[in-house]
Parts: sequence; C-alpha cells; structure tokens
Amino acid sequence: MKARGVKGLDPDAALADNLQRIVATRLDELCGFVPRALDPARVKALHDMRIAAKRLRYILEVTAPIFGDYATTAVRLTKDVQDLLGEIHDCDVQIPEVQAFLDELVAEDAKALVAAAGEAEDLDPSAVRKAPHRNDHAGLVALLVHLQARRELLYRRFLELWQEYERKGYRARLEYAVSERAGSAGDGVLTTAAAAER
Repeated sequence: MKARGVKGLDPDAALADNLQRIVATRLDELCGFVPRALDPARVKALHDMRIAAKRLRYILEVTAPIFGDYATTAVRLTKDVQDLLGEIHDCDVQIPEVQAFLDELVAEDAKALVAAAGEAEDLDPSAVRKAPHRNDHAGLVALLVHLQARRELLYRRFLELWQEYERKGYRARLEYAVSERAGSAGDGVLTTAAAAER
C-alpha cells in the first residue's frame, strides 16, 4: 500500500506545524480503513491497516516528545494494533499456503490410487490406506483448523481492541494532543528548513 501524501508541508513553517500535518495524515490513513477492516473477510484492508499503523507508529516514536503524554501513550496503542494485525496477517498468509499444499498432496494421492486401480470399474474405499501421503493429511488438516481458529480468535481481539480505542477516543485525543502542541509552537521552534540545516 502506497503511503498517502501529506498536503500543506511548508519548509518555512515551524517544524511542529509540519509534524502535525504528517501525524494527522498518518492517523487519518489508519482510521480510514474502518469500516472495511471491521469485516473479517477484508484481508487486504486488514493488511493495509497494519501498514498504516506501522507508519503512524514510526512517526509517533520520533515526534511523541514534541506532542506530549498522550502521543507517547499512542505509540504503545498503535503498536498494539499493528502487532495484532500482524498476527492476523500471518494467519491470512499461512492458511492458503497450507490449503494449497494439502490440495496438491490430495491430487497426487488421487492420481496414484487411479493408477493403482488399473482397469477396475470402481475404487475400493480401503485403497486410501495405500495413498502415498495418507499420513500427512491429518496433520495438515489439523494445522488448517488451528490456523483458522487462531485467526478468528485474533480477529475478535482486534475488534474488541479497536472498539475500546474508539470508546476511549484514541483518534480525537491524539488529534488534540498534536494540534495543541503545534498550535502553541510559534516562538523558539525551528522551521523545517532551519532544522534541516543543522
């Protein structure tokens, strides 16, 4: 996912003013994935939300001292969302890989049983005991069950976490923290151009 461009950056403005714009854009980018990410089937939206959380977290790690206590708290909160979405993404990557591998083994076993049946009119169900990968099937199915159940559990945790963030005003509080500091940053704050020269 390509990062959203930050509008209104001004090299002659106070550094805090430009940082406010960057944080606000990254926060809007993150929150913009709701409500799509609140649908468990929207795998891409969840993955993109994780990337947006990572971008917001990284800028907050650098700027939190400028924007105060809540910005510091928001670093941890944003990391928690990023980590949880990362665990969900791991499941979303692994589930189709395991399913594809299982499908491949099943197809190979089916071909082997057809070849072994020769000219028979039908296939005896007990022939499955001679399938080359018969011992692998149960393990792969168990892994699929585990991954799907884990994904569902993690997704529920994500929903609960995001609802908690909304209830506690995560977005509004971070917007306020950033705008408060940037709004009072007039005197004594380096401009972006001056900071770059140092």
